[in-house]
Amino acid sequence: MKTVALLIAALSGASMAVQGAFNAVLGKKAGSFEASFIVHLIGTLLLGGLLALGLGQGGLRKAALAPWWSFLGGPLSVLIIWGVLKSVGEVGVSNANTAIVAAQIVTAILLDCIGVTGEKVSISWMKGVGAILFISGVYLLLRDGSS
Repeated sequence: MKTVALLIAALSGASMAVQGAFNAVLGKKAGSFEASFIVHLIGTLLLGGLLALGLGQGGLRKAALAPWWSFLGGPLSVLIIWGVLKSVGEVGVSNANTAIVAAQIVTAILLDCIGVTGEKVSISWMKGVGAILFISGVYLLLRDGSS
């Protein structure tokens, strides 16, 4: 297994939960669109600084070689930041992130089957059972336990 890549993914997931909480607090003060704008502006400035320091891994000119639909990550980023801060602010960090991760898993399985990244991944029966168990866990985490 590719341990380093999975640890980076776990760090990203943990960061997403923390970021969602921070953004929800900012969104309650500034407004959800305004908070999303601020977050993207700060991220843009940070990345611009890193690129100016020569820490890039390729070249911005090479981006023109990518398919047109690969640029949809920008608008999706706006939707993601806004959606996370809005949902975390209304249902809490754990409930929002449970729904987020469940949707990520289902979507990721579909994208792997289609081969969007250039590598098709078939879903074995064991992964299918794992997905069903995962979704069952999501149901248990999100169901209203007050009844």
